[in-house]
Amino acid sequence: MLERIIDLRRSADEALVKDPQNRVSVQGISVDILRGAARPRGFARPVMLVPRHQRLHPASSSIGRVESAPGEWHSSEARRIPPDPAAVAFPALATVSGAFMNFAASTLTSPSSAPLTLPRSAPGTPWERRYARLLVLVDTVVVLAAVFGAQLLWLGPHPIEVSALPVSYTAVSVLLSAAWLVALALSGSRHRRVIGHGIAEHRLIIGASLQLFGLIAIGVYLGGVDLSRGYFLLSLPVGTAVLLGMRTACRSWLVRRRRHGAMTTRVVLVGGQQENSRVAAELRRRPEVGFVVVGVHALSDDALRSGWDGHQARLLRERLEDLDADSVLITGSAHLEPQDIRRIGWGLEPGREHLIVALNLVDVAGPRIHTRPVAGLPLVHIETPQYSAAQRVLKRAFDIVGSATLILLLSPVLLTVAALVRMSGPGRILFHQQRVGQGGAHFGMLKFRSMVDGADARLRELLVEQGRDGTPLFKVENDPRVTPIGRWLRKYSLDELPQLFNVLRGHMSLVGPRPQRDAEVAFYDDDARRRLIVRPGMSGLWQVSGRSALAWDDAIRLDLFYVENWSLVGDIVILARTLKAVVAPGATAH
Repeated sequence: MLERIIDLRRSADEALVKDPQNRVSVQGISVDILRGAARPRGFARPVMLVPRHQRLHPASSSIGRVESAPGEWHSSEARRIPPDPAAVAFPALATVSGAFMNFAASTLTSPSSAPLTLPRSAPGTPWERRYARLLVLVDTVVVLAAVFGAQLLWLGPHPIEVSALPVSYTAVSVLLSAAWLVALALSGSRHRRVIGHGIAEHRLIIGASLQLFGLIAIGVYLGGVDLSRGYFLLSLPVGTAVLLGMRTACRSWLVRRRRHGAMTTRVVLVGGQQENSRVAAELRRRPEVGFVVVGVHALSDDALRSGWDGHQARLLRERLEDLDADSVLITGSAHLEPQDIRRIGWGLEPGREHLIVALNLVDVAGPRIHTRPVAGLPLVHIETPQYSAAQRVLKRAFDIVGSATLILLLSPVLLTVAALVRMSGPGRILFHQQRVGQGGAHFGMLKFRSMVDGADARLRELLVEQGRDGTPLFKVENDPRVTPIGRWLRKYSLDELPQLFNVLRGHMSLVGPRPQRDAEVAFYDDDARRRLIVRPGMSGLWQVSGRSALAWDDAIRLDLFYVENWSLVGDIVILARTLKAVVAPGATAH
């Protein structure tokens, strides 16, 4: 192989000045001009030439738009790659250098086959490796601080040996810290498939920590070692809690970076136009998940009927290299044959480019999804929503304890707000309104009065004036009925505090879909009526995801997601986000 490459370079040197077209034919192999400078990932990249059937149109920005023939790629973010200075100054040398590098990467292929790719030694994209190293550093600092801090607090600063063993507690702390870090690494808590996904990441950290300390406890018991229980029991919960907190902080930083377009996975969508649009809209709505659509390889009906061939594979390979994409996301898997999906995967570079298949299913939480290969078939099990007696008892107990505790803690705030409402004008302090609860039952919802007395009589008139009559959400912009004190109470959601008594009485829950009026429930279709399966809540996904700025369809989608994917951990997360929304309400709060 090496001799073949040397012959290629020698023959190209001889033809350096003979071919003014900068095209060298060496021993029957035709090599076009390639970029000579190394790519960031170590491969040369061919200069991308726009085919005749594609036309570049100027856009409002410096990025052009490519119109493609049916069945081929289309993107609104196609980027032209500038030529390297070395390739301009020494075109023939750039040719040979690029040919040499692409030859090593197995990209000199026959016209009838898709590119053959070889594994890379360092899997993952650069940002994933940098982020994983950051997590290693954070975990190391936390574990060392927890273990040695527990030793210092419980045993004191002086060296102490373990009873009946000639080993100091300092040596035990070193071994325990090393074992803890190894357990975190072996658990996969820093794997690129896990980082940035809170519940899965936290579950792996908790599992690794508990298993390690369980094994140590069993070993100490069986070996008859008298290890300090306080030292042992202090380092585990403190270290695990701080690990979870620091991982949460790292993930928050990662989400902020992703919202600005950094540290993301660049994907090219493959499928029909309708499927591509649906998936692209979902990913664009959730930038924090880290997927950025940089291109679309649209498949026409003719292309789907003819199957995935070498022409389609070469087009996709060119687009991946041109856009520097990391992954291929198949949006229309139901329209592609299994063999076609396998061929797409064969054309990807292992370790750097990944194949993702989207199911025709949305708004399903991770714990309800289980993948199990059966007879070579990757079967995906979707657990149906369950509302067991144990879940209902757990949620009700959480509501009782939580509401009673909050009433006691917030009693000074409740009294202060009540006094402010009394001074704001005539009328009752508490506003009582009929709302629709669980199963369609009615109950009286309590709020601090934030409007002038008799405000309900003007609701229909204001809705008609703003063109909102006949819409599901009875929201009035710049509502003139709201008092100055009421406007402040609404901004910080203080007018909702009396609903803690509704929660204590069992009419509402701390977390759930917001209760609505009869007139709003009249707009429900069969899907929206599933909101009534659970108790309405003081807060919910709707409130922490945009509050008054959300459209009706988005609000219903979030409520249904909550109803079908309820968990106690999810309720705690929503309450934490509610506290953040109350303290820093933002522009959508009114």
